[in-house]
Amino acid sequence: MTYTKKLYGLDHLRSLAILMVLFYHYRMFQHPEWLDNIMGFGWTGVDLFFVLSGYLISYPLFLNIASGKSISLPEFFIKRFFRIIPAYLVVLAIYFLFPAFHEREALPPLWKFLTFTQNFNFDIKNYGTFSHVWSLCVEEHFYLLFPLVLATLIHFNAWRKAGILLAALFLFGIGIRLYCWYALIAPHAGEDNIWIIWYRHMYYPTYTRLDGLLAGVSIAALFAFKPAAKAWVTQRGNIILLLSLVVLTGAWFLCDDQQSFHASIFGYPLVAAGYGLMVMAAVSPSCILYRYNSRVTALIAKLSFALYLSHKGVIHLMQPLLTQTGIAPKGNLMLVLCLLVAVLAALILNKAVEAPFLQLRQRVLNKRKSTAHKNVALLTKDSAA
Repeated sequence: MTYTKKLYGLDHLRSLAILMVLFYHYRMFQHPEWLDNIMGFGWTGVDLFFVLSGYLISYPLFLNIASGKSISLPEFFIKRFFRIIPAYLVVLAIYFLFPAFHEREALPPLWKFLTFTQNFNFDIKNYGTFSHVWSLCVEEHFYLLFPLVLATLIHFNAWRKAGILLAALFLFGIGIRLYCWYALIAPHAGEDNIWIIWYRHMYYPTYTRLDGLLAGVSIAALFAFKPAAKAWVTQRGNIILLLSLVVLTGAWFLCDDQQSFHASIFGYPLVAAGYGLMVMAAVSPSCILYRYNSRVTALIAKLSFALYLSHKGVIHLMQPLLTQTGIAPKGNLMLVLCLLVAVLAALILNKAVEAPFLQLRQRVLNKRKSTAHKNVALLTKDSAA
Protein backbone atom coordinates (compact mmCIF):
# COMPACT_ATOMS: atom_id res chain seq x y z
CA MET A 1 0.00 0.00 0.00
CA THR A 2 1.34 3.43 -0.96
CA TYR A 3 1.03 6.37 1.41
CA THR A 4 1.56 10.03 0.69
CA LYS A 5 4.49 11.84 2.23
CA LYS A 6 2.58 15.04 2.95
CA LEU A 7 0.80 14.87 6.27
CA TYR A 8 -2.70 15.80 5.17
CA GLY A 9 -3.99 14.85 8.61
CA LEU A 10 -2.15 17.70 10.27
CA ASP A 11 -3.59 20.15 7.74
CA HIS A 12 -7.06 18.92 8.69
CA LEU A 13 -6.30 19.49 12.36
CA ARG A 14 -4.83 22.96 11.78
CA SER A 15 -7.93 23.97 9.86
CA LEU A 16 -10.15 22.49 12.58
CA ALA A 17 -8.25 24.43 15.24
CA ILE A 18 -8.46 27.80 13.50
CA LEU A 19 -12.14 27.32 12.59
CA MET A 20 -12.93 26.57 16.22
CA VAL A 21 -11.12 29.75 17.23
CA LEU A 22 -12.89 31.81 14.54
CA PHE A 23 -16.38 30.62 15.43
CA TYR A 24 -15.73 30.91 19.16
CA HIS A 25 -14.44 34.48 18.84
CA TYR A 26 -17.23 35.46 16.47
CA ARG A 27 -19.57 35.28 19.47
CA MET A 28 -18.06 38.52 20.80
CA PHE A 29 -19.73 40.29 17.86
CA GLN A 30 -23.38 40.19 16.86
CA HIS A 31 -24.01 36.58 15.90
CA PRO A 32 -26.67 33.92 15.29
CA GLU A 33 -28.08 32.36 18.45
CA TRP A 34 -27.19 28.83 17.37
CA LEU A 35 -23.51 29.73 17.62
CA ASP A 36 -23.78 29.95 21.41
CA ASN A 37 -25.29 26.47 21.59
CA ILE A 38 -22.58 24.63 19.67
CA MET A 39 -19.39 26.63 20.21
CA GLY A 40 -19.07 26.58 23.99
CA PHE A 41 -16.15 24.16 23.59
CA GLY A 42 -14.57 26.25 20.84
CA TRP A 43 -12.01 27.71 23.23
CA THR A 44 -10.15 24.39 23.04
CA GLY A 45 -9.14 25.14 19.46
CA VAL A 46 -6.12 26.89 20.90
CA ASP A 47 -5.27 23.76 22.91
CA LEU A 48 -5.24 21.80 19.65
CA PHE A 49 -2.78 24.38 18.31
CA PHE A 50 -0.63 23.83 21.41
CA VAL A 51 -0.53 20.06 20.86
CA LEU A 52 0.32 20.54 17.19
CA SER A 53 3.10 23.00 18.03
CA GLY A 54 4.56 20.75 20.70
CA TYR A 55 4.68 17.84 18.27
CA LEU A 56 5.87 19.67 15.15
CA ILE A 57 8.58 21.64 16.94
CA SER A 58 10.03 18.80 18.98
CA TYR A 59 9.78 15.84 16.59
CA PRO A 60 12.53 16.95 14.15
CA LEU A 61 14.81 17.77 17.08
CA PHE A 62 14.19 14.37 18.66
CA LEU A 63 14.87 12.63 15.35
CA ASN A 64 18.25 14.36 15.17
CA ILE A 65 19.09 13.19 18.68
CA ALA A 66 17.90 9.65 17.98
CA SER A 67 20.14 9.46 14.89
CA GLY A 68 23.16 10.86 16.72
CA LYS A 69 23.07 14.25 15.03
CA SER A 70 23.44 17.59 16.79
CA ILE A 71 20.75 20.23 16.99
CA SER A 72 21.43 23.73 15.70
CA LEU A 73 20.00 26.39 17.97
CA PRO A 74 20.73 29.24 15.50
CA GLU A 75 18.88 27.38 12.75
CA PHE A 76 15.96 26.68 15.07
CA PHE A 77 15.60 30.31 16.13
CA ILE A 78 16.01 31.58 12.56
CA LYS A 79 13.14 29.35 11.44
CA ARG A 80 10.88 30.49 14.27
CA PHE A 81 11.75 34.17 13.83
CA PHE A 82 10.93 34.36 10.14
CA ARG A 83 7.79 32.26 10.55
CA ILE A 84 6.26 34.27 13.40
CA ILE A 85 7.68 37.73 13.89
CA PRO A 86 7.18 39.54 10.52
CA ALA A 87 3.43 38.87 10.24
CA TYR A 88 2.96 39.48 13.95
CA LEU A 89 4.69 42.88 13.81
CA VAL A 90 2.66 43.94 10.77
CA VAL A 91 -0.66 43.18 12.46
CA LEU A 92 0.58 44.71 15.72
CA ALA A 93 1.47 47.91 13.82
CA ILE A 94 -2.03 47.98 12.29
CA TYR A 95 -3.56 47.73 15.75
CA PHE A 96 -1.48 50.59 17.14
CA LEU A 97 -1.65 52.87 14.08
CA PHE A 98 -5.35 52.41 13.24
CA PRO A 99 -7.67 52.58 16.27
CA ALA A 100 -10.65 51.66 14.05
CA PHE A 101 -9.20 48.15 13.95
CA HIS A 102 -9.71 47.75 17.72
CA GLU A 103 -12.41 45.17 18.35
CA ARG A 104 -12.77 45.99 22.04
CA GLU A 105 -11.37 48.26 24.73
CA ALA A 106 -7.88 49.73 24.95
CA LEU A 107 -4.72 47.93 23.94
CA PRO A 108 -2.24 46.80 26.60
CA PRO A 109 1.10 48.67 26.54
CA LEU A 110 3.23 48.09 23.46
CA TRP A 111 6.12 46.69 25.49
CA LYS A 112 3.96 43.78 26.62
CA PHE A 113 3.39 42.77 23.01
CA LEU A 114 7.02 43.22 22.03
CA THR A 115 8.25 41.14 24.98
CA PHE A 116 5.47 38.53 24.68
CA THR A 117 4.41 39.11 28.29
CA GLN A 118 0.87 40.26 27.51
CA ASN A 119 -0.58 37.05 28.98
CA PHE A 120 0.75 37.73 32.48
CA ASN A 121 -1.46 39.72 34.88
CA PHE A 122 -3.79 40.37 31.94
CA ASP A 123 -6.90 42.53 32.51
CA ILE A 124 -9.30 41.23 29.87
CA LYS A 125 -12.05 43.68 30.85
CA ASN A 126 -10.17 46.92 30.27
CA TYR A 127 -7.55 45.79 27.74
CA GLY A 128 -9.46 43.33 25.59
CA THR A 129 -8.20 44.40 22.16
CA PHE A 130 -5.89 41.89 20.46
CA SER A 131 -6.38 39.69 23.52
CA HIS A 132 -6.05 36.46 21.55
CA VAL A 133 -2.31 37.01 21.21
CA TRP A 134 -2.00 35.52 24.72
CA SER A 135 -1.67 32.08 23.13
CA LEU A 136 1.16 33.29 20.88
CA CYS A 137 2.93 34.45 24.04
CA VAL A 138 2.63 30.92 25.44
CA GLU A 139 4.06 29.44 22.24
CA GLU A 140 6.91 31.96 22.08
CA HIS A 141 7.92 31.05 25.62
CA PHE A 142 7.94 27.42 24.51
CA TYR A 143 9.99 28.21 21.38
CA LEU A 144 12.55 30.01 23.52
CA LEU A 145 12.87 27.62 26.44
CA PHE A 146 12.33 24.16 24.94
CA PRO A 147 15.41 24.03 22.66
CA LEU A 148 17.56 25.54 25.41
CA VAL A 149 16.40 22.93 27.92
CA LEU A 150 16.94 20.19 25.33
CA ALA A 151 20.45 21.44 24.51
CA THR A 152 21.26 21.51 28.23
CA LEU A 153 20.07 17.93 28.69
CA ILE A 154 22.19 16.82 25.73
CA HIS A 155 25.24 18.69 27.03
CA PHE A 156 25.04 16.88 30.37
CA ASN A 157 24.09 13.60 28.67
CA ALA A 158 20.83 13.59 30.61
CA TRP A 159 18.32 13.65 27.76
CA ARG A 160 17.37 10.01 28.38
CA LYS A 161 15.80 11.17 31.65
CA ALA A 162 13.71 13.81 29.90
CA GLY A 163 10.62 11.65 30.43
CA ILE A 164 10.89 12.33 34.15
CA LEU A 165 11.00 16.05 33.41
CA LEU A 166 7.88 15.82 31.21
CA ALA A 167 5.98 13.98 33.95
CA ALA A 168 7.14 16.54 36.51
CA LEU A 169 5.92 19.40 34.33
CA PHE A 170 2.51 17.76 33.91
CA LEU A 171 2.23 17.48 37.69
CA PHE A 172 3.52 21.03 38.07
CA GLY A 173 0.67 22.26 35.86
CA ILE A 174 -1.93 20.61 38.08
CA GLY A 175 -0.16 21.84 41.21
CA ILE A 176 0.13 25.44 40.06
CA ARG A 177 -3.52 25.51 39.02
CA LEU A 178 -4.51 24.19 42.46
CA TYR A 179 -2.47 26.96 44.03
CA CYS A 180 -3.99 29.61 41.77
CA TRP A 181 -7.48 28.34 42.53
CA TYR A 182 -7.22 28.29 46.31
CA ALA A 183 -4.87 31.25 46.83
CA LEU A 184 -5.86 33.67 44.06
CA ILE A 185 -9.37 32.81 42.81
CA ALA A 186 -11.42 31.19 45.58
CA PRO A 187 -10.98 34.12 48.02
CA HIS A 188 -12.89 36.30 45.51
CA ALA A 189 -15.82 33.89 45.07
CA GLY A 190 -19.11 35.77 44.73
CA GLU A 191 -17.50 39.04 43.61
CA ASP A 192 -18.67 40.63 40.38
CA ASN A 193 -15.18 40.58 38.88
CA ILE A 194 -14.46 36.93 39.64
CA TRP A 195 -14.40 36.10 35.93
CA ILE A 196 -11.64 38.65 35.34
CA ILE A 197 -9.61 37.14 38.17
CA TRP A 198 -10.14 33.63 36.79
CA TYR A 199 -8.93 34.60 33.32
CA ARG A 200 -5.95 36.46 34.76
CA HIS A 201 -4.69 33.64 36.98
CA MET A 202 -6.05 30.46 35.39
CA TYR A 203 -6.64 30.87 31.68
CA TYR A 204 -3.90 33.11 30.31
CA PRO A 205 -0.58 32.48 32.13
CA THR A 206 1.95 30.23 30.44
CA TYR A 207 2.57 28.17 33.57
CA THR A 208 -1.09 27.09 33.75
CA ARG A 209 -1.38 26.20 30.05
CA LEU A 210 1.53 23.83 29.43
CA ASP A 211 -0.58 20.66 29.05
CA GLY A 212 -1.14 20.84 25.29
CA LEU A 213 2.49 21.61 24.50
CA LEU A 214 3.67 18.83 26.80
CA ALA A 215 1.27 16.38 25.15
CA GLY A 216 2.72 17.23 21.74
CA VAL A 217 6.29 16.86 23.00
CA SER A 218 5.44 13.52 24.62
CA ILE A 219 4.02 12.16 21.36
CA ALA A 220 7.12 13.34 19.48
CA ALA A 221 9.41 11.67 22.02
CA LEU A 222 7.45 8.42 21.83
CA PHE A 223 7.58 8.34 18.04
CA ALA A 224 11.25 9.33 17.78
CA PHE A 225 12.72 7.10 20.48
CA LYS A 226 10.30 4.16 20.53
CA PRO A 227 9.88 3.02 16.91
CA ALA A 228 8.07 -0.16 17.98
CA ALA A 229 5.51 1.89 19.88
CA LYS A 230 5.14 4.22 16.91
CA ALA A 231 4.51 1.28 14.60
CA TRP A 232 1.88 -0.12 16.95
CA VAL A 233 0.12 3.26 17.17
CA THR A 234 0.22 4.10 13.47
CA GLN A 235 -1.33 0.76 12.56
CA ARG A 236 -4.43 1.67 14.61
CA GLY A 237 -5.08 5.21 13.43
CA ASN A 238 -8.86 5.04 13.11
CA ILE A 239 -9.26 3.34 16.50
CA ILE A 240 -7.14 6.05 18.13
CA LEU A 241 -9.17 8.72 16.33
CA LEU A 242 -12.37 7.27 17.81
CA LEU A 243 -10.72 7.12 21.23
CA SER A 244 -9.77 10.79 20.91
CA LEU A 245 -13.39 11.69 20.26
CA VAL A 246 -14.46 9.73 23.35
CA VAL A 247 -11.89 11.54 25.51
CA LEU A 248 -12.87 14.93 24.08
CA THR A 249 -16.54 14.18 24.70
CA GLY A 250 -15.66 13.55 28.34
CA ALA A 251 -13.70 16.81 28.39
CA TRP A 252 -16.70 18.62 26.87
CA PHE A 253 -18.91 17.55 29.77
CA LEU A 254 -16.22 18.18 32.38
CA CYS A 255 -15.67 21.71 31.04
CA ASP A 256 -19.36 22.56 30.65
CA ASP A 257 -18.72 25.28 33.22
CA GLN A 258 -15.30 26.37 32.04
CA GLN A 259 -14.55 28.31 35.23
CA SER A 260 -15.49 25.53 37.65
CA PHE A 261 -12.95 23.84 39.91
CA HIS A 262 -12.83 20.54 38.04
CA ALA A 263 -12.61 22.20 34.62
CA SER A 264 -9.86 24.53 35.80
CA ILE A 265 -7.71 21.85 37.41
CA PHE A 266 -8.33 18.73 35.32
CA GLY A 267 -9.95 20.05 32.15
CA TYR A 268 -6.75 21.18 30.45
CA PRO A 269 -4.89 17.84 30.75
CA LEU A 270 -8.00 15.95 29.59
CA VAL A 271 -8.38 18.24 26.58
CA ALA A 272 -4.66 17.86 25.85
CA ALA A 273 -4.97 14.07 26.04
CA GLY A 274 -7.92 14.09 23.64
CA TYR A 275 -6.20 16.27 21.09
CA GLY A 276 -2.94 14.38 21.60
CA LEU A 277 -4.68 11.17 20.56
CA MET A 278 -6.13 13.01 17.57
CA VAL A 279 -2.66 14.14 16.47
CA MET A 280 -1.37 10.58 16.85
CA ALA A 281 -4.20 9.40 14.61
CA ALA A 282 -3.62 12.16 12.06
CA VAL A 283 0.00 11.10 11.45
CA SER A 284 -0.92 7.41 11.19
CA PRO A 285 -1.04 6.04 7.60
CA SER A 286 -3.91 3.76 8.65
CA CYS A 287 -6.12 6.72 9.58
CA ILE A 288 -8.67 8.35 7.30
CA LEU A 289 -7.33 11.79 8.24
CA TYR A 290 -3.90 10.84 6.89
CA ARG A 291 -5.20 9.52 3.59
CA TYR A 292 -7.79 12.17 2.72
CA ASN A 293 -6.49 15.20 0.84
CA SER A 294 -8.53 18.39 0.77
CA ARG A 295 -7.52 21.62 -0.95
CA VAL A 296 -9.90 23.51 1.33
CA THR A 297 -8.33 22.35 4.58
CA ALA A 298 -4.86 22.72 3.07
CA LEU A 299 -5.63 26.37 2.26
CA ILE A 300 -7.16 27.09 5.65
CA ALA A 301 -4.18 25.43 7.35
CA LYS A 302 -1.80 27.54 5.28
CA LEU A 303 -3.61 30.71 6.30
CA SER A 304 -4.18 29.68 9.92
CA PHE A 305 -1.56 31.97 11.47
CA ALA A 306 -2.59 34.99 9.41
CA LEU A 307 -6.24 34.27 10.26
CA TYR A 308 -5.38 33.94 13.92
CA LEU A 309 -3.65 37.32 13.97
CA SER A 310 -6.15 39.39 12.00
CA HIS A 311 -9.65 37.90 12.26
CA LYS A 312 -11.02 39.95 15.16
CA GLY A 313 -10.09 43.31 13.70
CA VAL A 314 -11.37 42.36 10.26
CA ILE A 315 -14.74 41.16 11.58
CA HIS A 316 -15.02 44.27 13.72
CA LEU A 317 -14.56 46.46 10.65
CA MET A 318 -16.81 44.46 8.34
CA GLN A 319 -19.94 44.00 10.42
CA PRO A 320 -20.96 47.70 10.49
CA LEU A 321 -20.17 48.10 6.79
CA LEU A 322 -22.24 45.06 5.81
CA THR A 323 -25.06 46.12 8.13
CA GLN A 324 -25.36 49.36 6.13
CA THR A 325 -26.18 47.28 3.06
CA GLY A 326 -29.23 45.83 4.80
CA ILE A 327 -27.73 42.50 5.90
CA ALA A 328 -29.04 41.38 9.29
CA PRO A 329 -26.18 41.73 11.82
CA LYS A 330 -27.16 38.52 13.64
CA GLY A 331 -27.91 36.52 10.51
CA ASN A 332 -26.15 33.57 8.94
CA LEU A 333 -25.33 35.57 5.81
CA MET A 334 -23.45 38.11 7.92
CA LEU A 335 -21.50 35.29 9.55
CA VAL A 336 -20.51 33.76 6.21
CA LEU A 337 -19.52 37.07 4.63
CA CYS A 338 -17.46 38.18 7.62
CA LEU A 339 -15.58 34.90 7.68
CA LEU A 340 -14.98 35.05 3.92
CA VAL A 341 -13.54 38.55 4.25
CA ALA A 342 -11.38 37.36 7.16
CA VAL A 343 -10.01 34.59 4.94
CA LEU A 344 -9.36 37.11 2.16
CA ALA A 345 -7.51 39.41 4.56
CA ALA A 346 -5.46 36.45 5.76
CA LEU A 347 -4.63 35.54 2.17
CA ILE A 348 -3.37 39.08 1.55
CA LEU A 349 -1.27 38.97 4.72
CA ASN A 350 0.12 35.59 3.69
CA LYS A 351 1.06 36.71 0.17
CA ALA A 352 2.37 40.13 1.16
CA VAL A 353 4.26 39.26 4.35
CA GLU A 354 4.44 35.59 5.28
CA ALA A 355 5.48 34.15 1.92
CA PRO A 356 8.28 36.68 1.18
CA PHE A 357 9.78 36.26 4.63
CA LEU A 358 9.62 32.47 4.38
CA GLN A 359 11.56 32.76 1.12
CA LEU A 360 14.05 35.04 2.85
CA ARG A 361 14.32 32.49 5.64
CA GLN A 362 15.25 29.80 3.16
CA ARG A 363 17.93 32.01 1.64
CA VAL A 364 19.38 32.73 5.08
CA LEU A 365 19.41 29.03 5.96
CA ASN A 366 20.99 28.12 2.61
CA LYS A 367 23.68 30.74 3.14
CA ARG A 368 24.43 29.33 6.59
CA LYS A 369 24.77 25.82 5.18
CA SER A 370 26.99 27.05 2.35
CA THR A 371 29.24 28.87 4.81
CA ALA A 372 29.41 25.80 7.05
CA HIS A 373 30.40 23.60 4.11
CA LYS A 374 33.13 26.03 3.09
CA ASN A 375 34.50 26.09 6.64
CA VAL A 376 34.56 22.28 6.75
CA ALA A 377 36.36 22.21 3.39
CA LEU A 378 38.98 24.69 4.63
CA LEU A 379 39.53 22.71 7.83
CA THR A 380 39.92 19.50 5.83
CA LYS A 381 42.39 21.19 3.49
CA ASP A 382 44.45 22.58 6.38
CA SER A 383 44.53 19.17 8.07
CA ALA A 384 45.75 17.51 4.88
CA ALA A 385 48.47 20.11 4.50
